[in-house]
Amino acid sequence: MIISVALALRARPLFAQRRMFAQRCLFAQRCLAPFRSILFLLPALVMAQPASAQDWPKQIIKIVSPYSAGGLGDTLPRIVAAGLSERLGQQVIVENVPGASQVVGVQAVARAKPDGYTLLFASSTSMGINVAVSKSLPYDPVRDFTPVAIAFSTPLYLAVNPKLPVNSVQDLIALAKREPGKLNFASGGIATSNHLAGELFKSLAGVDMVHVPYKGTGPAMIDLIAGHVDLMFAGEGAEQAKQGSLRALAVTDRVRSRNAPDIPTMQEAGVKDYEMAIWFGFVAPAGTPEVIVEKLSAEIRKVLDSPLTRDRSNGADITPSTPAEMKARIPKDIEMWRSVIQQAKIQLQ
Repeated sequence: MIISVALALRARPLFAQRRMFAQRCLFAQRCLAPFRSILFLLPALVMAQPASAQDWPKQIIKIVSPYSAGGLGDTLPRIVAAGLSERLGQQVIVENVPGASQVVGVQAVARAKPDGYTLLFASSTSMGINVAVSKSLPYDPVRDFTPVAIAFSTPLYLAVNPKLPVNSVQDLIALAKREPGKLNFASGGIATSNHLAGELFKSLAGVDMVHVPYKGTGPAMIDLIAGHVDLMFAGEGAEQAKQGSLRALAVTDRVRSRNAPDIPTMQEAGVKDYEMAIWFGFVAPAGTPEVIVEKLSAEIRKVLDSPLTRDRSNGADITPSTPAEMKARIPKDIEMWRSVIQQAKIQLQ
């Protein structure tokens, strides 16, 4: 059949063969026309992400901390910022933007340009507690942010001013029951982890204490050390106890902290079912290029792995994660904190 077709073509006039060839070329051009723009842009699309990864960072990177100066929410991001500055060869700064139980700082990052130059020092409070406790939060931790890495985790420590005449959790409970409503406990703000820890203690121990919210854990800790408030559930409680500024009665996690193994858990101290721990990490505005997020996450994990970071972590456990691991944890935390809030019957003031 192939031979017969070839003979037939040879028999045709030359102009007919040329016409048939031209028609076939025209048909091919029409079929490929829709794909010309795609083929033209393909090299640019392939090169776009690697180029952005190579160019980043070209300017100062800012980490927004929604905490006031002085507490773990201020010192921990500065440790990481210093390490990142050295590794990236670009200055990384920390800006404190406290207020409204961290909402002010968090919202500022949610509205920032997703270019890898603005990060949020996030926590269980901003990514979980606030969502669980508020019905009108102006941001969504899942929708408005891209997870980068969890960096630290820490239990809270029930710390009291040394002048308070108690040496154990049971002493504190007995004092609170003898004088209902007289003792007070500080926190970094309404619905923060310090606040929820105190409310959970009130509920499970059956005591009445007055909540004193501050604009951040730093000012609250200063007043606790000065004796203006009686007690506080604080991440830096163990370190302050080592310095003699406070007396740490118990740790809120279900197991003792490796950083303070001599301090009993709340359950060991007689408060049944008490368990609470918090984490800190980094998120970027939603839409930040994945290649930048992955690079940031990898560099943060390297900073966390350095001996210098471990020495300066102020008692916090270093618990690095990948972006995927952090993304999976946030929704679970929201549900967990909702359960804590319902159990403690906490209501916003």
